[in-house]
Amino acid sequence: MNYSTNYMIFPPNKALERAIANSIGMLSAELAAAAVPDTKVAVADNFRYTRGNYEQHRFSSRIYESLREALEAALTDATDTGDLAAKISRAREPLVWAETQNNLGNILAALGQQRRDATLFERAIQCFSKALEEYTQESAPQEWAATQYNLGTANQALGRLLEATQPLKGAVDAYTNALLVWTREKSLENWLYSMHQLGATLHTFGKLLKGNRQFQKSVVAYKNALAVLDADNYALELTATHNNRAVALHHLGESEENPDRLKEAINSYELAWTVSMEQQLPIHVAVICRVNKATAQNVLAQLTNDALLAEEIADEFEVILECFPHALQPLCLKHCEEQLKMAQAQLQVINSQVG
Repeated sequence: MNYSTNYMIFPPNKALERAIANSIGMLSAELAAAAVPDTKVAVADNFRYTRGNYEQHRFSSRIYESLREALEAALTDATDTGDLAAKISRAREPLVWAETQNNLGNILAALGQQRRDATLFERAIQCFSKALEEYTQESAPQEWAATQYNLGTANQALGRLLEATQPLKGAVDAYTNALLVWTREKSLENWLYSMHQLGATLHTFGKLLKGNRQFQKSVVAYKNALAVLDADNYALELTATHNNRAVALHHLGESEENPDRLKEAINSYELAWTVSMEQQLPIHVAVICRVNKATAQNVLAQLTNDALLAEEIADEFEVILECFPHALQPLCLKHCEEQLKMAQAQLQVINSQVG
């Protein structure tokens, strides 16, 4: 099964933001000054919120490597180096040691995404696993749940990078563990983020397994998150969840050859677009939702042999290409050109059959 291309939206990673904030004091004043993001860039970043699980814009990514070095130095066994300065002893401060492993894991995973390096993700997973040796559900439930969530996110990113099912299974297990503590009643925000990430993991899992059941579970997880999201407090998260739920429905509709699933995906893309416009999110986010919606409509036109819809979609892609080239990533621009040709070819076929 060859699924059509569509685009997910990734909300900022709050755990990564916290890891940076908690660790920045380990840097010199000169290095810490580099953490301030560059706000003078005039060119819009059309990749913002699409790079992956480790998106954050509160701090500059230029400090990741410096933070990695500082955290690794702090965790180095003093008996190996003979240096007792600024070392964190697991024996004396096990919870501080575990927190530092958590921080290092998030930094390594951010570097892994930046460099598309599976080894860095694997090292991040090792850090989170070490932290879980000290955090238990009974003694430190919140820290345990947060570390399970971090473990899930690193595994999700690794599974997507390698197109491998084993890390994705580990991610599902880790998010499920986190939800044992982060219930909707007691930890609403953590619960909704976990549901969103579970939906993203299950969708990727479904694409690899070519299994409708995983897509269906993904749709349910996203629907759970949507039940508590609102546009005023979670504009980007609401947009992302509508869009990503539509992505799962889109691929489920293709897999089942089910027009109703595709129509549901189209409606969900429309909701994502509406929220992004009403809340004045960056224009490229709205364009992503619009491209996704038109792509799903193109699939529907192909499936139902609908000439009117094919003509409408050809016009829509022409508008996108003419009006929003500045908001399209290069590969997305190419995707739109291919979709336009597909819709035009479909229209010619249908018209020739009628003639």
